[in-house]
Amino acid sequence: MSIHYLALSRKPFSKIKTGKKTIESRLFDGKRREIKVGDEIEFGCEGKSGEKIVVKVVGLYRFKSFKELFSVFEVEKFGGESVKELLAEIRQFYSKEDEMKWGVLGIEIEK
Repeated sequence: MSIHYLALSRKPFSKIKTGKKTIESRLFDGKRREIKVGDEIEFGCEGKSGEKIVVKVVGLYRFKSFKELFSVFEVEKFGGESVKELLAEIRQFYSKEDEMKWGVLGIEIEK
């Protein structure tokens, strides 16, 4: 088992903290390729000095695109209300080019 460190902005951090978000979506780049089921992730909240949450990885889901990932699972698991909303949010962090280069990963977690 390994522990991984990932940063989150305030809104998704709060949704994970309250249990409203159970799947984190990321690029399937080098850092995320190391994550395995059973590992732990320590999420740090950007802007809130020192606030952290440790979760366990219970599932990993690889897709070519965020749209595919968001369409397979209930959008509520991502802390959203629609695929369109989730895609708009993810574009603030990841470009379409990076998505096409790396693919995407859904990381199912539990506290």
